[in-house]
Amino acid sequence: MNFNELLIACDPIDVTGSPEGELNGQIVHDSRQVGSNDVFVAIRGHKSDGHKFINDALGKGASVIIAEEPAPENTGTAIWIHVKDSRKVLMPLALASQGNPQESLVLVGITGTNGKTTVATLVYQVLTHLGYNASLLGTVSRRIGKSELPSKLTTADPVELAADLKDMVNAGSTHLVMEVSSHALDQHRVNGLRFDVAGFTNLTHDHLDYHGSIENYLNAKKTLFDQLEERATAVINSDDPSADVMIEDTKATVWEVSFNDDSGFRILSNTPAGLELDLDGTYISSTLSGVFNASNIAMAYLICLALGCNKNSVASALSEARGAAGRMEKVQIYSSISMPTVIVDYAHTPDALENVLKTLSAIKSGQHRIHVIFGCGGDRDKSKRPVMGGLAETYADLVTITSDNPRFEHPLAIIDDIKKGFNDPAKALIEPDRREAIRQAIENGDENTIILIAGKGHETYQEIRGERHDMDDRMMARSAMLNKSLNIKTRGEAN
Repeated sequence: MNFNELLIACDPIDVTGSPEGELNGQIVHDSRQVGSNDVFVAIRGHKSDGHKFINDALGKGASVIIAEEPAPENTGTAIWIHVKDSRKVLMPLALASQGNPQESLVLVGITGTNGKTTVATLVYQVLTHLGYNASLLGTVSRRIGKSELPSKLTTADPVELAADLKDMVNAGSTHLVMEVSSHALDQHRVNGLRFDVAGFTNLTHDHLDYHGSIENYLNAKKTLFDQLEERATAVINSDDPSADVMIEDTKATVWEVSFNDDSGFRILSNTPAGLELDLDGTYISSTLSGVFNASNIAMAYLICLALGCNKNSVASALSEARGAAGRMEKVQIYSSISMPTVIVDYAHTPDALENVLKTLSAIKSGQHRIHVIFGCGGDRDKSKRPVMGGLAETYADLVTITSDNPRFEHPLAIIDDIKKGFNDPAKALIEPDRREAIRQAIENGDENTIILIAGKGHETYQEIRGERHDMDDRMMARSAMLNKSLNIKTRGEAN
């Protein structure tokens, strides 16, 4: 990247120094990572202000400073670029430094409180099934071409994201399907990406600890559609009350997902084995269950059509697609002993928990009872805790409140907040140790028990006081089921 490209990406208010020639350094926004000749972008964060560390960056050899403050009297040999909003210029800068790889990719972005991961995974699987070299970025998976890498954030930091896009192009990818979080939109992490298709799943109670209000949360999501160009397509779940606001200022063509009576979409069957759908005359069979997954499948279907895929080919691919890890994922072992049905789901918001519990209630037989095990994350939106407690009491026959990721909060304090939502708090079983809660539920359950382990889904860790400890709900459940099977067999042989 040369200085001219840098200045175009920055749209500066003022430039101090003589920018010319090529830039040899990296784009950096953490002063601890600055090296010789790097470009340091000072960002005002929620917890710290990068402007306080400009001198540190200069001391480490930064050749360019990009800041929201005018240049001081003496910047030495460094070039100082004064901008209105350094967050907004970080992604365009990062993209320019990587040769603007986004221009070689068809971009699909999906936002919403719940369903992002499932929709993104389905679209990715369809594209791959149809022969495209697609990449995927999201909460569960980070697939660059044929390589699978650890996923850190739903939507990555701009510098990392731009590097990922460059790697995708180098790996031969033509399409990128990515989840776009409200945090990323609020922090302008996808600023400069020209999405070809964007999807909106829904908007419900979540992240109010960060956004402050549901209105701010909605407006953050809305920016994805505000920035779409006329050539783009917005695929919207119009059954969601926020749909109209989401698209009121978009220039894109709008396609709607709806299962209202006047739409052409119908749920033909919803059973534990899966869904059968009629999407405006196209039949789709899926192993996913639940009304909420009908909407996710329909959105994935329309997104693929917006990308130019054949509808019959998409329907066939969706019939073979699997759901995302930790989303209504059934845990099974091979055993001759009858076991409870165990389902792990990422449901960590009131709406997601209600949807999963409603689905299980709708498809269970008369003999079944539902036992839900869940907690709420520490140092996060506290207002949703009693709401989720009330929903668990309403829809489940048994409730065990346990720890999720307590972080720096005391687990029992979080549990007390959840119990406030119960009409009868005495109905709640309390077991702060998540492993033990899972073990007890499986040990005491039988073939008529449906155990829902909610909140962590695909996660393989538990955050406690700044440390991540190994914890995978699926592995814990499988281990408890194996132990139960072994104990029953041992007792039988002893008799």
